[in-house]
Amino acid sequence: MGASTEQSESPDRTAERVAAVPEPSTAYLHQLRRDTERRKGELSHHLREHDGATEDLQSRLESLVDAQAEGLTRILHLLHENPETAFQEHRAAEWIVEYLAAHDIAAQCPAHGLDTAVRAELESEGFDPARHRTIALMSEYDALPGIGHGCGHNVIAVTGLGAFVALVELLREDPGAFSGRVVYLGTPAEEGEGGKEIMARAGALDGVDAAAMVHPYPADLVDQVWLGRRQCWVTFHGRASHASAHPFMGRNALDGAVLAYQGLGLLRQQTPPTDRIHAVLSQGGERPNIITETAALQLYVRSQHPETLAALSQRVTEVMEGAALMAGVGVSIEWDSSPATLPVLGNGPLSDRWVLAQRRRDREPYPAGTVSEVLAASTDFGNVSYRVPGIHPLIGIVGEDTGLHSREFAAAAATPQAERAGVDGAYGLAAVALDYLADDALARDVAEDFRANGGGVSVPDYFD
Repeated sequence: MGASTEQSESPDRTAERVAAVPEPSTAYLHQLRRDTERRKGELSHHLREHDGATEDLQSRLESLVDAQAEGLTRILHLLHENPETAFQEHRAAEWIVEYLAAHDIAAQCPAHGLDTAVRAELESEGFDPARHRTIALMSEYDALPGIGHGCGHNVIAVTGLGAFVALVELLREDPGAFSGRVVYLGTPAEEGEGGKEIMARAGALDGVDAAAMVHPYPADLVDQVWLGRRQCWVTFHGRASHASAHPFMGRNALDGAVLAYQGLGLLRQQTPPTDRIHAVLSQGGERPNIITETAALQLYVRSQHPETLAALSQRVTEVMEGAALMAGVGVSIEWDSSPATLPVLGNGPLSDRWVLAQRRRDREPYPAGTVSEVLAASTDFGNVSYRVPGIHPLIGIVGEDTGLHSREFAAAAATPQAERAGVDGAYGLAAVALDYLADDALARDVAEDFRANGGGVSVPDYFD
């Protein structure tokens, strides 16, 4: 049955012809850039009137952030030079805890069920959760496999960290500066593993009224479309047989996987323009002369709204089941072994305070809608933003020709522009938190905006 050939040494492939990979066209990217330039001239911020904290408090807070510039930059580069992937961020967590300890701030690590999560708290004198508000400031610090900090989480880490330390020191200098509580959360495993959702289910957001973090990007944006994302593992189950002698006795699981992959391609024609489906064939068989018994796909499914993400998930399930039926094989489908992430629900009043804070730093974030919604990714902060009011603005560290999750973006995350963004972002988060705790009218509008736009979702139960 061809056994002697199969047992021989692998053939010499040194003379194989290797085809060059063609460069993708940049025409669409250039068109998107032209559209962005046009929208920058057409759109503007319409900021709501709120008092926020006093100018004196904001000025003192800004000085306390700037005083940390050297220390924050050191952490930024330590993380960049020592990238750690999801759930493995042990040195990153250690350095963050050490930085807090150097400022006489006690921290928990592990926290909320994760070995590399960090939690610290600041409460004003006489804090009463029935009368006073709590805001959470967040850091991320996981890296990408093989690319390092190609999403700039080393920058995210120092923004939340510097903001929290500045607020602690402001309250130490002036115990009457504000009333309320600030929670610092170092959140591992954003890249594909839903670390914030795991922490939230373990109580990280209990008693929290609002949350904020900032993400590096090729531009300054007050808000941008972030897609919800679910993960799906699909296994097709066939029957093994000799592919030449007895092919009619087999059932080919690879046929099911290939049909499913093609079905996803056809499904894309009928999905909204911001929906995304990505898949890889993670298992396709052992030998060409054996009818494949097991084949598997791993999928990411993304959409702009929780409702449309649920609808897209159902369509994907139907495609997988239909492919199995066509191939005459069995199929098992597993959704969300890592938590699903929801789209980010922005908050207008908090976003306004971010814009004002960044203007103090000589930055002018683009208004929402300036950058095309086509350029959309996902983040587990979406799960936070549907639990409590939150913002997830973007801060520029590189030119607009550079994309996230690239080696070029990883290099940019260690530049002077990234260092500046780390400090500017830290002040922005601290300023938003201070305004939120100081201004009752602002806090009421934040809560109303959250309710009016569909906040308050039961995230763990949403897709059940």
